[in-house]
Amino acid sequence: MSNISAHNYFASCPKGLENLLKQELEALGSSEVRETVAGVYFNGTLETAYKACLWSRLANKILMPLAKGGVEKAEDLYELVKAQAWEEHLPEHGSLLVEFLGTNDAIRHTQFGAQTVKDGVVDRLRDKFGSRPDVKKYQPDLLINARLSKNVAHLSIDLSGSSLHRRGYRLGQGGAPLKENLAAAILLRAGWPTIADGGGALLDPMCGSGTLLIEAAMIATDMAPGLLRARASSGLHANSSGDMQPTVNGFGFETWRKHQRDVWRTVVAEAETRFQVGIDKSISEIRGYDVNPRVLGSTRKNITLAGLDDFIRVTEKDVADFKKPTHKDLSNGLIICNPPYGERLGEIEELRDTYLSLAAACKREFVGWQLGVFTGNKELGREMRLRPKKKYQLFNGTIPSELLLYDLLEEGSVARKEDAERALRQQKRKDEVGVPKHLRELSDGATMVANRLRKNNKKLGKWLKQQNISAYRVYDADMPEYSAAVDVYCTDQGTTLLHIQEYAAPKTIDEQKAQQRFEDLVHACAQVFGCTEQHIVTKTRRRNKGRLQYEKLSNGELSNRQTIVEQNCKLEINLHDYLDTGIFLDHRPLRKRIAADIKGKSFLNLFCYTATASVQAAVAGAESSVSVDMSNTYLEWAKRNFLKNGVSLAQHKLERANCVDWLKQCRQGFDVIMLDPPSFSNSKKMDNVLDIQKDHPALINRAMELLKPGGTLYFSTNLRSFKLDKSALCKVSIEHITHQTLDPDFESNPKIHHCWKFQGDT
Repeated sequence: MSNISAHNYFASCPKGLENLLKQELEALGSSEVRETVAGVYFNGTLETAYKACLWSRLANKILMPLAKGGVEKAEDLYELVKAQAWEEHLPEHGSLLVEFLGTNDAIRHTQFGAQTVKDGVVDRLRDKFGSRPDVKKYQPDLLINARLSKNVAHLSIDLSGSSLHRRGYRLGQGGAPLKENLAAAILLRAGWPTIADGGGALLDPMCGSGTLLIEAAMIATDMAPGLLRARASSGLHANSSGDMQPTVNGFGFETWRKHQRDVWRTVVAEAETRFQVGIDKSISEIRGYDVNPRVLGSTRKNITLAGLDDFIRVTEKDVADFKKPTHKDLSNGLIICNPPYGERLGEIEELRDTYLSLAAACKREFVGWQLGVFTGNKELGREMRLRPKKKYQLFNGTIPSELLLYDLLEEGSVARKEDAERALRQQKRKDEVGVPKHLRELSDGATMVANRLRKNNKKLGKWLKQQNISAYRVYDADMPEYSAAVDVYCTDQGTTLLHIQEYAAPKTIDEQKAQQRFEDLVHACAQVFGCTEQHIVTKTRRRNKGRLQYEKLSNGELSNRQTIVEQNCKLEINLHDYLDTGIFLDHRPLRKRIAADIKGKSFLNLFCYTATASVQAAVAGAESSVSVDMSNTYLEWAKRNFLKNGVSLAQHKLERANCVDWLKQCRQGFDVIMLDPPSFSNSKKMDNVLDIQKDHPALINRAMELLKPGGTLYFSTNLRSFKLDKSALCKVSIEHITHQTLDPDFESNPKIHHCWKFQGDT
């Protein structure tokens, strides 16, 4: 490709920035610029694409489309990929990485899609060169972007590499940092380039990690947002010292076979010249303030790494003390900030005063200035009591947000009828300081939830006592507007713990309303069970790809480990550190069924998690057992479970392995097998993707081969849409036993799992 030849490109961006990105690309010399959702198509030479990578303040990716085609089955995607001339883009001994987005009936998971694309590329290059390229997760020679939309696959070369919002200056960050391209968009919408050219100042009274400050200084000094990345790839680390180095490498095109280095060097040299001219200009004041000194320490490092410490100053100061600097005359400028939104329970009321204090300080100190407030909480935005001249709808990640722009005039405050009510609520909160949650007065909504909890607990009471059950589910979104699962754990020390998992609210539900309902539910639980706040653990459960329940949520402490008793076995739980707790309560009947029939028999537990079923089998008299899982963490947990019950590991073995590979190699027979795989797994410890809907016949058939005559296999899955493919299974006795494996505390949620019993030949 010569530099004068034109090509079509695609620049992706966050939703809401498309029009700004279109204007930016036009200014960079692009032609035929066309907006679409979350991106912009444009034409230009390779030099134009280089400039977009280096100069775009708004884009995430710059892609060069290669081909597109219909995908009705996985083979269609493979053939489309293999037909492309990848040898023109990747050298013989190069490396590649595939990023895949989208799914359809044929490509059900993105990891499977990426694997299919990779196979097509590898097979094409093996045919051409006689050797296959390597797959490399970091800094591959070629980054391929594949997107599946409406059964059409789009293949592109990713010229940018890591997302362009990663400028390379962020070493530390506050609690909820803005992405750099969103910060740039906020500044552009707020009119900062014009204000800066006119000598106006910029102040951020809640600067956090300093992203708005740094992006503002980059604009004011005409610094290309990708300049740090360009320097990193050439080995230049301007204004860095010690261990402070850019946090990203260069661009994806730099190891691409068609990369034109001379053209790129010219583009970078022009950017360096513009930056030198920019820093020689008279730049007005850019200042940030934050109440957290630890965060400001990281902010200063970010500013220094960006090479902009001559232009930005940060100071520790509370927003209530925000005033115009007095060391020089600042007659006009922009105040811009991204205040907290109140994501956590109980924060919103406290933040009302913060927003009002900000507005009051700006109105008092900065008449004639511009004010921009970016917030993901419209209710708090209204607490500014100022009339915005403009509102822009943007997204902060997945959070619908608003940029509110104000002219700070002497008039303009808006009175609120809710002031008296808010004052009463504030007084009530002050009165409740130090009062345990379970002793506070319930709201009307919390009262309804409390009544339902009492009703459920009473209904389960007799059964719990008869079965001697110490851990159970008492509530599972019984009232749809209070959407959560509540589990009760009574420890061997007599402590009652509550594990409350909030189901993520639909996007159609107002976020603040959902948050208030969840707080009401927690309050009701505390009162019904008499639990103090340290005995209540709350989490949010979302639809996951892979086993996110195995991802760690916090650093584990020994004190987080508790013990419960089930079927006369002591089992360790941990409510704090992982999404799940160490025991799947819905499998209680299946564990009991296995234990009742295991005496003198051998047991295999595949995807064993913390091996609770194996422990109960051992205590019930199993002759031997093998428990297989990939996770060291959970196998250590399983080991502690065995030792708690005095079980020798000589006859009850723990195997760390990929269950799929282990099954292929196993030559041992078993009387009873439990097969409870995840719905989907793309663990980095696995060579391939596990998709249980697609892969269950092979798993079940191989497990059945290991059964001794007359043996039993129990297969379970929590994939709600799962369909058992009997036609692909070996001819054995199959019994659907889901209903038999649901205790009274899970009967209201019959899709919590599916379960089958397979009987081997006698």
